[in-house]
Amino acid sequence: MAAGKRGSAKNNKSRKGDKPTGMRQGLATYGDAGFSLFLRKAFLKAGGYTDDALDRPIVGITNTFSDYNPCHGNVPDLIEAVKRGVMLAGAMPMVFPTISIHESFSHPTSMFLRNLMSMDTEEMVRAQPMDSVVLIGGCDKTLPAQLMAAASVDRPAVVLPVGPMLVGHFKGEVLGACTDCRRLWGQYRAGTFSEADIDKVSERLAPTKGTCMVMGTASTMGCIVETLGMGLPNSGSIPATHSDRLRVAEATGKLAAEMAVKQGPKPSEIMTEAAFRNALTVLQAIGGSTNALVHLTAVARRLGIRIELEEFDEIGRQVPVLVDLKPSGDHYMEHFHWAGGNSRLMKEIRGHLDEKCLTVSGKSLKQVIDAAEIVPNQTVIRTPKNPIKETGGMAVLRGNLAPRGAVIKHSAATPALLTHTGRAVVFDSLEDLAARGDDPDLDVNADDVLVLRNAGPKGAPGMPEAGSFPIPMKLARAGVKDMIRISDARMSGTAFGTIVLHIAPESAVGGPLALVRTGDRIALDVPNRKIELLVPARELAARKKAWTAPPPHPGSDRGYTGLFHRTVLQADEGVDFDFLGPAKG
Repeated sequence: MAAGKRGSAKNNKSRKGDKPTGMRQGLATYGDAGFSLFLRKAFLKAGGYTDDALDRPIVGITNTFSDYNPCHGNVPDLIEAVKRGVMLAGAMPMVFPTISIHESFSHPTSMFLRNLMSMDTEEMVRAQPMDSVVLIGGCDKTLPAQLMAAASVDRPAVVLPVGPMLVGHFKGEVLGACTDCRRLWGQYRAGTFSEADIDKVSERLAPTKGTCMVMGTASTMGCIVETLGMGLPNSGSIPATHSDRLRVAEATGKLAAEMAVKQGPKPSEIMTEAAFRNALTVLQAIGGSTNALVHLTAVARRLGIRIELEEFDEIGRQVPVLVDLKPSGDHYMEHFHWAGGNSRLMKEIRGHLDEKCLTVSGKSLKQVIDAAEIVPNQTVIRTPKNPIKETGGMAVLRGNLAPRGAVIKHSAATPALLTHTGRAVVFDSLEDLAARGDDPDLDVNADDVLVLRNAGPKGAPGMPEAGSFPIPMKLARAGVKDMIRISDARMSGTAFGTIVLHIAPESAVGGPLALVRTGDRIALDVPNRKIELLVPARELAARKKAWTAPPPHPGSDRGYTGLFHRTVLQADEGVDFDFLGPAKG
């Protein structure tokens, strides 16, 4: 580093009255600040550090690697690249571990642990000396947890997604986790896909490190990170295994070092109300995951910003789906990236975006969009004149069955079912669904409406991705590929079907879903944003009076499970904890 710049990097010696920086901040409490700093440096010197190193601005780097999280398999390489960028810019990188969450290795659900990860990340950033932080995440709830933490601690932060994996191949067909996981598993259940084939497919659906390569929750949140301005352009879509991923990691480290010196910008200066509206707009245009709406609601709430469901629905009426990716289209994230990625997508909808919003790089969103790569003849990112869907990916529904709202990803639904009235077939819980769903004697037909309850934030617990539950076996084997399914659960962003989710309030707290009985008629009218239980109000009042809450879940009297049950909010409030609102002071 040039000698002329070095003095600005060595900003650790705070003047009287200045906020402490570098190693002097957040000292352990011994009643003697000088001793606290002496002891801190003494222990770090055991690691071979010099005073020159310890006097520099500090960039924290989260380590979310775990053997239980293959999606984060490239995190060690990303950390090394980030450290290189930090040191090239004259700052000191310090790596620290946090909780790591993988969708398939999180009992009972990853959503159950999202808030815990956000608290862990927030408190570790608060507790340890760092002037800025690089948050490395990907699989599904990690990026939301890190954004929630960044919003709460409000220390300069840059988010670095791990990136999507590459596609797999089987008998000449391109495969992607996990849209094709669900499609082929459905064929296997229906008896049209052999045991040998499903075994071979299991080896090829996720062929590399990285997150799911369809527009599932991880890919959606990667695009959201870019749109909010919390990550560098293209950082959400570069494939996990490509050298460009390491280069953007190095650039992220360099930027974090610059932010450490400038002590800004802070997340609250980036994630403004206008930035969240931009994120909701991109969410509709990419046909993104329904989970992202819950996550954005939680992140915004940490900053005192409320996501209005009606505004989100109105955005969806104005902004079409332009990205031809599964599950709404045909392609995969690597194709999206090489077509120009999120910056190119935003160029097509820039008239709906607030381009004055700032990004962590110091550039405005307009500058990011202006710099988007234009790829001739690409067809993955469409124009508004040739959309995948005429309206946005999601719609918000209301009615006597969902007084506080529900959501449907109608871009991945069966058009003929979007206006439908059918007989309810009710499953009281996930256990009930498992016990009866494939019973050959189950009284069900293709025109019925399948209802799953007690699968919400408190009811499951943890609001599992069970909303896209399977078609009953006997109907699947008869060729039925989709039915209306309604629940207070979530679904994977990789899933498809005519599925109504996030019904609020949930059944476990006495929401109207708790009152539905098999045989009732339910009317779904997505064009008019309605979902109605066709039962007289007097009858529903009588059922409500007779309703009793389900018994507490085992373990809900203690520990984190107890905390979750006592304080978790509903889907329309982000499923965050009630005490994790905006930080005061």
